[in-house]
Amino acid sequence: MSLIVAIFALVFITELISWIGKSVLLEFVYAIYLRIFYSSVVTRQRKLKSEILVAKKELLQTSAQDQFAKWAKLRRSVDKGLADLEKLNSELSSARTSFSLKFNTVLWFLTAGVQFFVGWWYRKSAVFYLPPGWFGPLTWWLSFPFAPTGSVSCGVWQMACRRVIKVGERVVKELASRAESEPVPSERKEKAE
Repeated sequence: MSLIVAIFALVFITELISWIGKSVLLEFVYAIYLRIFYSSVVTRQRKLKSEILVAKKELLQTSAQDQFAKWAKLRRSVDKGLADLEKLNSELSSARTSFSLKFNTVLWFLTAGVQFFVGWWYRKSAVFYLPPGWFGPLTWWLSFPFAPTGSVSCGVWQMACRRVIKVGERVVKELASRAESEPVPSERKEKAE
């Protein structure tokens, strides 16, 4: 893959992740992670919640004065269930915190980290060369900081790609909002009549 396409793909993926949102991706991937690695804990948590709800319902229907032994047994059962549920919730909470830290680290390395590395690795390389005289004295800026004069450097190409993708995003959002607000042809005929 050529450098020009690789840099564009990296910038596009980074912008796509920012459009989707890191929190949305985190929730999606965490749900998959739970199903794979913590399915038994989640199943136990659901089962325990339903048992606690049933026991609480029965506890509320039992008179503490008339049926004290049954009420006390149900109360101990509910309390024990709540304590067990709290342990499971704390286990899942610590797993989520750990996963979130790892996910955000990996996501940063796959987006910004790779862009920094590519920019550093190819800092003296030309992404492509411009025809002589196109930009006059500004040609040196396009090769900034270390690329040969008359070429476009990795950093400038990354900035240009990011800008074009953001403009494209704005255009797509504007077209989508116009399409939503514009009536469909059948509605136009009804309004005309």
